[in-house]
Amino acid sequence: MASSPRISNTGLAALLDQARWSRGQLAMAVNRMGTEAGLPLRYDQSAVSHWLSGTMPREQVRPLVLEAFARRLGRPVTYAEAGLPRPDAGDDEDTPEELIDIGRADLDPSRRGVLAASVYAAALAVPLFPYLAGRPAHAATGRTARISEAEVATVRTMTEKIADILDELGGGHARPMAAAFLVNTVAPYLRATATERVRKSMLAAASDLVYLTGWMAMYERRHGLGQRYYTKALELAGAAEDHITYCRTLRGMSLQASNLGHGTKALHLADAAAEASPKAGPRLRAFLAGQQAHAASMTGDRHNAFARLRETESALSKADSRREALGGYDASAYQFHVSHVLYAFNDLTGSIRAMEECLKVQPIQERQGRVHSNGLLAQRQFELGHLDAACATWHRFLDDYIRLSTARGDEHFDIMRRRIRPHASARSVKPLLERAREVARDKGGPGHPR
Repeated sequence: MASSPRISNTGLAALLDQARWSRGQLAMAVNRMGTEAGLPLRYDQSAVSHWLSGTMPREQVRPLVLEAFARRLGRPVTYAEAGLPRPDAGDDEDTPEELIDIGRADLDPSRRGVLAASVYAAALAVPLFPYLAGRPAHAATGRTARISEAEVATVRTMTEKIADILDELGGGHARPMAAAFLVNTVAPYLRATATERVRKSMLAAASDLVYLTGWMAMYERRHGLGQRYYTKALELAGAAEDHITYCRTLRGMSLQASNLGHGTKALHLADAAAEASPKAGPRLRAFLAGQQAHAASMTGDRHNAFARLRETESALSKADSRREALGGYDASAYQFHVSHVLYAFNDLTGSIRAMEECLKVQPIQERQGRVHSNGLLAQRQFELGHLDAACATWHRFLDDYIRLSTARGDEHFDIMRRRIRPHASARSVKPLLERAREVARDKGGPGHPR
């Protein structure tokens, strides 16, 4: 039986071009890496020719090939990029490398179409915290770079700044910044040498940023991509033994499932988040219970939904005044959940009152959240037959929407125009339609709803 022909390694060829190396120069660089690693090597240009034609280097040599390119190009290089299978492919994880691949693809315009088409896996098995806790998040690399608490503080600060940009300008601007920081800074930090305390602190800080990036991808309706980020956040949180970020990420995955209409899955994830955090403080407890209420209402479980709302309100009343930048929960978020639960049980008037209260107490800097809340409020006012009130709310929606880059805002904008078009002759609708045309022109471009 004839053997299958080998497939040329185009990834390795592309790296060779980027490095401006000849085949012999790559061979010499790999030999030098071997000397550093205590592995005598005698490769020449013919060996590199074989690699380019599809022959795989030995397992212990593949990391050396990546390291040679990384030093030459001044950036991380992954196995996938080089067209090489990881030597430890199978049980062990190399989360930093996977983050580089995901983040780099997220940044590459030529691959965004593929990412946008990534399918959300409703049946995805979620790794349990006890399984992840303390597991290494990456393979040893032999790199000499060392990090300290200063680098951890850098990641924490950047995460907070990106969260601020998300609120002010939208995920369309904030997520590319997060992905670039993950690829260029955080992933190398994760592979650097550190004390055990610093290593776990860095894993936890990275998990927060990856969670935020997944949340932004979800909010921008890139659900397959968001799920991939969320899964990496779980792995990092587990390796850091960080219960809080692990639970927060599960809660984010529950919200994603609820956004996609998977009520039972959303409830399962929300319950798992609550169960995994037995020592949660009152604000986190409220954060988790609020999502449990939302998910329970989707399954028609009225008793459970309202019991969780009462639990949310009680926990929130015991929380201190400090609100976290990530995963924070406040009176506005509580009223948002009340509105969702009431709407699920056909109390349209009560749902509207709760959403109005949500907006009344919403922090002024949270423009993106306000866009979503006003978009939902206007739709429910319209559904109740209050056309004038809906138009007034849609005007407030547009006040914020024009300043944001947000796919969810685009979705609300499209819904607004479809709803009001049949009522074009109404006094309150005419100026809104005209303003919508102006906004469409100002925000026009590929992918904007027309």
